[in-house]
Amino acid sequence: QVQVVESGGGLVQAGGSLRLSCTASGRALESYNMAWFRQAPGKGRDFVMAISAWSGSNFWVGDSVKGRFTISRDNAKNTTYLQMTSLKVEDSASYYCAAGRSAARVTSPLGYDYWGQGTQVTVSS
Repeated sequence: QVQVVESGGGLVQAGGSLRLSCTASGRALESYNMAWFRQAPGKGRDFVMAISAWSGSNFWVGDSVKGRFTISRDNAKNTTYLQMTSLKVEDSASYYCAAGRSAARVTSPLGYDYWGQGTQVTVSS
């Protein structure tokens, strides 16, 4: 069993930056791909970014955040980070961290077994 907890959300002005953290607990955490998804009110859960298990040498990026967001992981701290820059109003959403082991569904919610409760990010104009 793996548990993940997000933190770092808040209110920020457009153009600003924010860093989200996802701290996991459980066994063999290094063996999980870690990802961030987001969901705005009335919309589906969209893929943001993912990082591969172990060394985190592979990354996947959602089209809407390319060039603005980065993902990293610190296995010693069991923590995955989402650094968000040049934030836009349309980035406002609840952001969810997820852990999974699927190699074929890294950008799909179906590829993840464990989810956090989410952290709210609101970008004001």
